[in-house]
Amino acid sequence: MSTDALAATDRLFFERADAALDRHAAERLTARALADADDGELFLEYRESEQVTLDDGRIRSAGFDTSLGFGLRAVAGEATGYAHAGEISAPALTRAADSVAAIAAGYSGVAAAPPRATNARLYSDANPLRDAEFSSRTALLGEIDAYARARDPRVKQVSASLGGEWQAVQILRADGTRVADLRPLVRFNVSVIVEQNGRRESGSYGCGGRHGYGSITTPEVWRAAVDEALRQALLNLESRPAPAGEMEVVLGAGWPGILLHEAIGHGLEGDFNRKETSAFAGLLGQRIASPGVTVVDDGTIADRRGSLTVDDEGTPTSRTVLIEDGVLVGFMQDRLNARLMKMRATGNGRRQSYAHAPMPRMTNTVMLGGAHTPEEMIRSVKRGLYAVNFGGGQVDITSGKFVFSASEAYLIEDGRIGAPVKGATLIGNGPDALTKVTMIGNDMALDPGIGTCGKNGQGVPVGVGQPTLKLAGLTVGGTAT
Repeated sequence: MSTDALAATDRLFFERADAALDRHAAERLTARALADADDGELFLEYRESEQVTLDDGRIRSAGFDTSLGFGLRAVAGEATGYAHAGEISAPALTRAADSVAAIAAGYSGVAAAPPRATNARLYSDANPLRDAEFSSRTALLGEIDAYARARDPRVKQVSASLGGEWQAVQILRADGTRVADLRPLVRFNVSVIVEQNGRRESGSYGCGGRHGYGSITTPEVWRAAVDEALRQALLNLESRPAPAGEMEVVLGAGWPGILLHEAIGHGLEGDFNRKETSAFAGLLGQRIASPGVTVVDDGTIADRRGSLTVDDEGTPTSRTVLIEDGVLVGFMQDRLNARLMKMRATGNGRRQSYAHAPMPRMTNTVMLGGAHTPEEMIRSVKRGLYAVNFGGGQVDITSGKFVFSASEAYLIEDGRIGAPVKGATLIGNGPDALTKVTMIGNDMALDPGIGTCGKNGQGVPVGVGQPTLKLAGLTVGGTAT
């Protein structure tokens, strides 16, 4: 780990003029709290975040926030003791240490080995909130509004937002091991509503990643985003009700990987499999997908929204193969579940903030490409659906059942893309859907950097990706008669 990150976080947590805790006291209290535990850590966090939103030509909200705090965790067997506070001080940490140590009372644990060290850096240390004056971002949103309205007289409403954060973390273990990370994150979203002959439709687009604002606020980037949102909105004006029934479905590349993330990814997280509540529990080493289907979770892609140099337990992230040529070969693991399952921690221990205990979470979950072109897939379909973009969805982890709504979809008729349709939903279950993949595209793409994943009340930034895929026999819900 970069010594610069350690030095920077030392200054934030221990060396400020008003610091109420010195490093040596933090190390002593952490060691005392975890003396009889199998694992655990002190997680220190400082975060700056901002968000500015424009709606209907006016700045509707603008905010800036800072937070500082710690979470202390002790793990004894399967049990976890966790305490946190919104201040970093010796009295607060002492109380936390007394609380979490109780989880190991009468227990004699063997401290797990610390995570391996890494000198990798996957993104800049720089704080994006210091890129330029906040006023420049509010001015840019005004430009975006004017540009969108000038593009087409049917534009009736424009919403746009810019958000950024800078998170500094330091993780201390009982043996004195320390790991630090400095994490930038930015995001831009735009939504356009158009009206024609009394009919209103909308379109949206967003982008972001672990870098400065400069990567998303250049005219080339934000104008392309507005153009894409407008294209979707105008397309929806021409859409007709989607048909219903079982049919072949072609999924577009990139963001449609959100279906893979939800319907399959969560079921491959270690905790659900250790507790045998996943639809994939007990299937390690078995074929669960069509030949050619390879799925990885990769937290090491530079500058991506879901990437981390180290996870929130201090473990370097990795490229973890989950499904290889259709066979289930691995799970995403934090330290606790990896230890109990006698597997390797994969760098997937993540938490929303210092107030939350870590658990296995995805980073960038991607299906790798195949040999077919998208055109080949379309030509092979007599009657079906081409789903290019998705909105919301719901998944049941235990059964794997999912329902996803397509925000952009087209009929496929006689091997050609036909009319756009509205109201299409895909209905199925993850394990079954994997076996219905019949063609895999050569156009694997990552999403533009907008994903946030929820689990057990915690939200974390993630990425998805996939090539164009053809699936046989999915159920499509629609409104056409």
